[in-house]
Amino acid sequence: MKKFVLKINGKNFRWHDQYITGDQVKELGGIPMNEELFLKVRSNKDDQLIDHETQVDLGNPGIEKFYSKDCNHNEFQILVNANPKMWESKTISFEDLVSLAFPEYAGNPNYAYTITYAFGPKKNPSGSMSKGDVVFIKNQMKFYVTATNKS
Repeated sequence: MKKFVLKINGKNFRWHDQYITGDQVKELGGIPMNEELFLKVRSNKDDQLIDHETQVDLGNPGIEKFYSKDCNHNEFQILVNANPKMWESKTISFEDLVSLAFPEYAGNPNYAYTITYAFGPKKNPSGSMSKGDVVFIKNQMKFYVTATNKS
């Protein structure tokens, strides 16, 4: 059986399968589950955030390099109507999203809002929101907010 070599926080490890999940990397490298895990990307792009269930192909040329960061901070980058926004809490409300998407219309009674989301955490991976709803967030979670004039 072929063994695959990977680096976790600068140390070499061997893995028995071509694919490995974020949770398996953390377990193998002794990384606490509450830390964020990243895969070093070989191009000019940002390194890839690896979620618990994300599978990484170790069969690619070269050695995959993973590193962890303490995520006790509560700062997330989310996408609201494809625009990156920073958010400093593990949850976000319907009203917060309306304000981020349409600051000029927020609170205007002449508008109705619709919100859907995708790529969320296990607790709420995708769905829709109504006024008063709150959802948990994660980095790169996508929100789609639309405004409709009631007149």
